[in-house]
Amino acid sequence: MIHKIKALHDDGQGLSIRAIGQELGISRNTVRKYLRQDEATIEAAQSNRDRDKKLDAHRDYIVYLLRTFPRLSSVKVARKLREKVGELAVSERTLRRYVQQVRSTVASRQRRYYEPVLDMVPGVQCQVDPGELREVMIGGEPRPLYFVVFVLSYSRLTYVGVSLSPLDTAIFIRLHDEAFRYFGGLPEECVYDQTKMVVISEQFRELEVNQHFHEYATTAGFRIHACCGYDPESKGKVEAGVKYAKQDAFYGEVFRNEADLRAHVQQWLDEVANVRTHGTTGQQPRALCDAEERRHLRPYLTPACVGREAGGLAPRRVDKTGLIAWKANKYSVPMAYQQGRVGVREAGDRLAIHDLESGEEIATHALHLGKGHTSRNENHYRDHRQQEADLEQAIARHLGRTLGRQLCDKLRQSVPYHYKDQLRGARQVLEAEPELDLTLIADWVTRERLTAVGLKERLAAARLAKARGWDHDGDAAGPCTTPAELAQYGRLGHSSGQQEVTHGAA
Repeated sequence: MIHKIKALHDDGQGLSIRAIGQELGISRNTVRKYLRQDEATIEAAQSNRDRDKKLDAHRDYIVYLLRTFPRLSSVKVARKLREKVGELAVSERTLRRYVQQVRSTVASRQRRYYEPVLDMVPGVQCQVDPGELREVMIGGEPRPLYFVVFVLSYSRLTYVGVSLSPLDTAIFIRLHDEAFRYFGGLPEECVYDQTKMVVISEQFRELEVNQHFHEYATTAGFRIHACCGYDPESKGKVEAGVKYAKQDAFYGEVFRNEADLRAHVQQWLDEVANVRTHGTTGQQPRALCDAEERRHLRPYLTPACVGREAGGLAPRRVDKTGLIAWKANKYSVPMAYQQGRVGVREAGDRLAIHDLESGEEIATHALHLGKGHTSRNENHYRDHRQQEADLEQAIARHLGRTLGRQLCDKLRQSVPYHYKDQLRGARQVLEAEPELDLTLIADWVTRERLTAVGLKERLAAARLAKARGWDHDGDAAGPCTTPAELAQYGRLGHSSGQQEVTHGAA
């Protein structure tokens, strides 16, 4: 402006002060002020960054916001400043530039850039992306907040679904249901990154899709489009939406409880996110959707697979021991559901456990009102008694019913705490023996102790004795005499008669 005034005046050779004022739309006093100043004075005044500004009175509060929440956007700082002091006598641009100037002295942030993404035709695409924000103050304590952002690609209408529990497929589906009901219709396809809630694995762009989520998508009637790995620009609209939700909806906010959090998100969607003038479309997302996109969305009805989980069933994860946690107690489920997910519902004084896919009741327990109790149904675990009975029958097939029963009783008496393992070992020993001498085994089961290992050693010793020509009583099987190396064992414990043994007085 100053340069224009100087050029139009041209040291008195150009336009008059009145004409310059009319040309530039400023007062004659402003023209005179700058014409009286020389270039050195003007340059000194412009280079003085310490000159007073209208927003300097609020600088301390702006510095406080930026130091406490370094990633607050200029738009949200301006909104918080207006909420605190009311309307300001400065333009929106001036306020943003002032905040940026203050930010450069008190905080810095890393910028992230995205490639341009082409706009789609109305009603075709919705981009979906989960997010997470740590240490959000909820109920007086910092907690992690999990959320999913849904953005209609054409109108940029946005929905944010929140959860205080880590996202899983069931929660992911429920948030989809909330989003489509908020939009008032269903797009043709939804775009995702390769989250396990949608894509289990990919090889050469052949996708193995999460079966539970695929059931929901097929029933609801939309296509699943998964981006290539590490390609955020393929869904740049929702990537920017996740950042926008983190910084503008959640960051720097404090919530009394979950209900307060959900009310805040709904208010933010209705009064901020979907009524702002979008930087790309130049229109408000809500108005653009109502005018051009909503009629292209297909009708949406909540599928039954969502209703099963929402119909009074609380999802629970089964641990590796086949137990679920419910109100400080633990209850067993069939081992087929080990480390899976089931639905739980209280029915009077009973706790009913259901299959989430079919809705079928798979277990029921008496409901305990105390804490730390574990309720187990033995039918949910391996039946050890049936396994023992099967092993006892296998032994009876080798030895006969009576002798087999005697051997089993002796094994139980000898090693009571590992009876099943002893039965398994005895069966293996008997199956490996080419020829069984039932008379020998009938004698062994009358001894003081017999184990599976002892049975194996005795059978091996009997096999070796037979190979050397000795029967089980130690008599010769034929005319042969006692081998020299075994003859000396017959004299053990007997005096040779050649040495007198005397004992002194006690």
